[in-house]
Amino acid sequence: MADILRETIENTTDDFDISLRPKSLKEYIGQDAIVKEFSVYIKAALLREEPLDHVLLYGPPGLGKTTLANIIANEMHTDIRIINGPSLDRTGDLASILSTLNPGDVLFVDEIHRMPSIVEEVLYEAMEDFTLSIVVGKDADARTINIKLPPFTLIGATTKAGSLSSPLRDRFGIIGHFDYYSEECLMEIIDRTARVFNIDIMPEANYMIAKRSRGTPRIANRLFKRVRDYATIDSLKMIDKDLAAAALDGLGIDELGLDEIDRKYLETLIVRYKGKPTGLNNIAIAIGEDPVNLEDVYEPYLVKIGLLNRTSRGRVASKAAYKHLNHLDLYKNTDNLY
Repeated sequence: MADILRETIENTTDDFDISLRPKSLKEYIGQDAIVKEFSVYIKAALLREEPLDHVLLYGPPGLGKTTLANIIANEMHTDIRIINGPSLDRTGDLASILSTLNPGDVLFVDEIHRMPSIVEEVLYEAMEDFTLSIVVGKDADARTINIKLPPFTLIGATTKAGSLSSPLRDRFGIIGHFDYYSEECLMEIIDRTARVFNIDIMPEANYMIAKRSRGTPRIANRLFKRVRDYATIDSLKMIDKDLAAAALDGLGIDELGLDEIDRKYLETLIVRYKGKPTGLNNIAIAIGEDPVNLEDVYEPYLVKIGLLNRTSRGRVASKAAYKHLNHLDLYKNTDNLY
């Protein structure tokens, strides 16, 4: 159970991530529509002295869903418990966690779309009536035990809202959709990160990192950390354009934010499969990557910037992808209509 139930601070990967997390909605950069809505919902719940309604947060990874969940708990002056959906193998795991909650606590379930269906069904009544019904015993000796739970707020996070069952999705009273960040917002985040770690960054260097961060704060902070390493090695207290360029080129991050896996993915479609629509599993096997990882992490950004089209027949690289990878000659030799 210790592996399933974790405090907020234990969910962060390292001190770097912990120090960068904003603590309030006022400090939260980007996702303006979500911040505006939640400021209203939280104030109303506090005035009524009630827990916040159950919340579903969805969008690509790294956009701040976990951070917002922590902020909600902080703004509601309550504790947060963090679990991962796939780790809930049995209904007893969920029951043990729910029974430890105090009134008003927040239960954050990451990757809620991967929660086993048998556990999900137990969650329905807990969300709706704050009651937990558990069947103990077997056959003729089976009986149901009803446990009254304190009012709590469930926050579910997912990259695939469409994968949630209708009964579960309908039990969330508040839904927040996260979209990719603008370069301006990412530059604000990078500026804040630089201040936290007491290192100056020139606007040109900041823009370069932001532009290559795939619209994702998590990636922006990760790239900043790597560029900061280069500055440390050279005993520099300021990150300029030349240093940022050298660090990002060393990491293999190009001007569109593509890394080696992105380029291998597109090269496979263009060269190996000659521009023909190709299934995700075939691509994953060809480049030695997990198809789920490709679908959840890499494809959304490639689709957003217009380098990839997902069709009913398979994945197809766009003309822009051919141009970016210097393969326009191959595009002319295909019957690619996408």
